[in-house]
Amino acid sequence: MERIICLLMGYGFGLFQTAYFYGKAHGIDIRQHGSGNAGTTNTLRVLGTKAGLIVLAGDCLKCILAVLVVRLLFGKGYPDMIYLLCLYTAAGVILGHNYPFYMGFKGGKGIAATAGLILSFHPYFIIMGVAVFFGIFFTTHLVSLGSLLVYLGFVIEMVVCGQSGVFGEMSQAHLIEMYVLSFLLAALAYWKHRENIVRLLHGNERRTYLLKKNKVDVAEDGRKE
Repeated sequence: MERIICLLMGYGFGLFQTAYFYGKAHGIDIRQHGSGNAGTTNTLRVLGTKAGLIVLAGDCLKCILAVLVVRLLFGKGYPDMIYLLCLYTAAGVILGHNYPFYMGFKGGKGIAATAGLILSFHPYFIIMGVAVFFGIFFTTHLVSLGSLLVYLGFVIEMVVCGQSGVFGEMSQAHLIEMYVLSFLLAALAYWKHRENIVRLLHGNERRTYLLKKNKVDVAEDGRKE
């Protein structure tokens, strides 16, 4: 029952579509411009770096807040499985972000929300996530590649930390459940990025820059990124 509560609570937090609301505040539906994705990268390209960073912060924050609420609600009653419940909550946030019912289930790709998970889950994951993503981004300027490698690292680190006792006195069954859930989240991310993966393999994935102009014409449909 606790898992369902956390999943639904997370979904509720995930419904706050920062890119969509920010775009509406500036007179556009972000889903009708650029790549059509209601996420950080498309916002950055359509509305600029400032807008992209605001959307990134908003989507990270909604996951961080959701995980914090779950820690406050279940931390004392379920200390042996709090990490598992936090993961279910984050999964709900990502699902709410990717598939918001009031937007026809057309949201983002869940990477910024995942960043919120990494920042709020355990300090070890912050080091890995920051190092991998920014290391890849600043050397290649490929957001998709950095995001996909972060997810790969996340799954690997989840298993390594779990088997090393980092998560405390969790049962092996709960640990395996966390591993499976982490793998499913990674699989979802790779599925949402399937077109990016094809472009990466063909060497024509679009690059993104923070200090250079990335804007696309808001009247163009653009490639899905």
